[in-house]
Amino acid sequence: MARIHALFDALLARNGSDLHLAVGTPPMGRVRGELVSLREGEVTAPEMEALLSEIASPEQWRQFSEEWDLDFAYGYGTKARFRVNYLRKLTGMAAVLRVIPTRVLTLDELGCPPAVRQLSERKSGLVLVTGPTGSGKSTTLAAMVHHINRTRAAHVLTIEDPVEFVHEPIRASITHREVGSHAASFASAIRSAGREDPDVILIGELRTNETMKLALQLASFGVLVFATVHTNSAPATIDRIINAFPADEQPQVRGLLAESLAGIIAQQLLKTADGKGRVAALEVLMGGPGIAAMIRENKTFQIASRMQAGQAQGMQTMDMALERLVRQGVVAPDVALEKASDRESFSRLLERLQGAGAA
Repeated sequence: MARIHALFDALLARNGSDLHLAVGTPPMGRVRGELVSLREGEVTAPEMEALLSEIASPEQWRQFSEEWDLDFAYGYGTKARFRVNYLRKLTGMAAVLRVIPTRVLTLDELGCPPAVRQLSERKSGLVLVTGPTGSGKSTTLAAMVHHINRTRAAHVLTIEDPVEFVHEPIRASITHREVGSHAASFASAIRSAGREDPDVILIGELRTNETMKLALQLASFGVLVFATVHTNSAPATIDRIINAFPADEQPQVRGLLAESLAGIIAQQLLKTADGKGRVAALEVLMGGPGIAAMIRENKTFQIASRMQAGQAQGMQTMDMALERLVRQGVVAPDVALEKASDRESFSRLLERLQGAGAA
């Protein structure tokens, strides 16, 4: 048994999400959003090398020794998978290992609004799941793919670096491709995807304007494309994609995005009021003629108000999602306020809610 397995067990016993290893500090686990020590003794340099080398293949260890950076996935039996990042810093070798649960949660278990299920049931279009690192994007996407797997006889192709959630076929045929192991790059994998007869494609991350354009083209060809982007809101995601291109290409990209956008889910992860876990707040933008016109005409500043008025179509802003969580008592008001888009307005809303509660 690898020595790091004891640390995995300590992390999983606390329902932690990440294991942090660094020379000169004890092993740390992120538990309910906070870093806590998993043991008293500090990690020494020789111990660190032993912990990291035992779970890496010879080829991976050679790559880390040459480049001082490594990403891969590691399966800990039936208990969990880990998304692993090895790095070098001032004190020496270090690593962050994120838990990927072996069981994929359903959309209902995650408490996703009905609009997320609607987006999962689309036959074509681009669905973007956005949010900061550690906000649960991969978990939401896995639940959406799981819904398709249970309900459709479709071919689902995932392109990831590394492969995170592994889906066993139920009704769908699932093809997992890992960048670095099965494809040279995201761009080359996306280019060949069109020849692999997919109904649904999950792209781990749209990192460059080349991968963005390829994803937009696939979505416009009648494929349902899921992808992640590191942005904090639906309007910011649209701007991020368009601004990734030179000015002379932006009109064409606006047209492609307007035509193919099915929806955007922007999420934040918050500590629950009882302190026992975390919950996702989801902003939801649903594509349609009105949103398409705003994208084409460079009027993304109007999208937030359109989302506020589009509740019948399943749309909601982040502040609307936060307000619902506060009203339900799931999240404390001060925690919700930290994540609010318009903190001034949200603060006034909280005052009214507290006044109504007191009355």
